[in-house]
Amino acid sequence: MTDDLDDLDPIELPIDGTLDLHTFNPREIKGLVVDYLQECRERGILQVRIVHGKGTGALRETVHSVLRKRPEVSSFRLAGHGGGSWGATIVNLLPIKED
Repeated sequence: MTDDLDDLDPIELPIDGTLDLHTFNPREIKGLVVDYLQECRERGILQVRIVHGKGTGALRETVHSVLRKRPEVSSFRLAGHGGGSWGATIVNLLPIKED
């Protein structure tokens, strides 16, 4: 018997500079964040808001751990009061260098 999830088509995410992680499986988060940031850079979106929620902080720490390791991330910080407070992270990306 196959898993029902194997039969589903990939979900197409809008690339608009905001990634809400609430609906994703925690196992998918690391790869999803990396892929999303790359797509944003390719579209010239250099500031991204990642919504991870407040909760226990485990998802926030996973996201921050990924961001610390990415050379294309110039900086990141928790969002201010208007951007989700400590339930979201604002990421600043370096532009893709044109040869």
